[in-house]
Amino acid sequence: MNLNLPNHFFLNNSFKSNLEKIVVYVAIASFLVHLIFIGLVDFGLIDSGAFKELFISPLSAIYTPFSIILIYEVYLLVFYIPKSITNYIGKQYEIITLILIRKLFYDLSKLEFSSNWFSISGDLEFTIDIIATLVLFALILGFYNINKQLKTSEKEINHKTKTYIKVKKILASVLVPIIAIIAIYSFTNWFSTLNLQPDKISQSIKSVNNVFFDEFFTILIIVDVLLLLFSFLQTDEFSRVIRNSGFIISTILIKLSFSASGILNAILIVVAVSFGVLILLIYKSYQKRLH
Repeated sequence: MNLNLPNHFFLNNSFKSNLEKIVVYVAIASFLVHLIFIGLVDFGLIDSGAFKELFISPLSAIYTPFSIILIYEVYLLVFYIPKSITNYIGKQYEIITLILIRKLFYDLSKLEFSSNWFSISGDLEFTIDIIATLVLFALILGFYNINKQLKTSEKEINHKTKTYIKVKKILASVLVPIIAIIAIYSFTNWFSTLNLQPDKISQSIKSVNNVFFDEFFTILIIVDVLLLLFSFLQTDEFSRVIRNSGFIISTILIKLSFSASGILNAILIVVAVSFGVLILLIYKSYQKRLH
């Protein structure tokens, strides 16, 4: 679909391509550096100190490149705002799933293999997260399959749609630097308040899952509401208003998952994505009935 609309700097394909290369190189470098530090700790050449949780085994090194990849996924989410609301929502689901997978890599290095597997809270939580990841992967596949059947045809592109896309491009362009600033502030603030006591460091490291992404999904809720309001520039169709409102509820549920811990965290994420998939499925049925 070529709308002949100018690309803003942050939404330019060239910028996206260059950023992708940088992310790949940084992710590989960070992974190798983490592995080197783990080796140095294993051979007793350096003392990991309070950060020993990060150097338990090579498995914990996977946590680092995944964090870098997540940053790029955040950019992709913003990149897709002008192109498709449903793809933008799909990226939200991909990000929360990757956050869950990143947590799994961290927990993998601390599993306690025992016949009483389900009586150990950490192992039970790991099992629930594994199941939740599989369910989320299937739900995201279903979401994109439904979305594929709902793609707007060229003949439906009109002046109102072009105006709406221009507004979304402006919104996305403003959003990129705002997210960058919040990311820098969040991680700087987290690091400055990090408790370096060995018995507390594990909880501090696990809390990094909430750092930035908690605030990030708060911003997404605001963006979703703005997109809903701006969508009236394109149409006031009831089914589309309900669909976009449903996506807002889905994002709010994801945001709430950061306030939960353990099994409840995984349940909230699965419920949030399931709700979004069902909303899109009902929207598809509604559109078929109308046309």
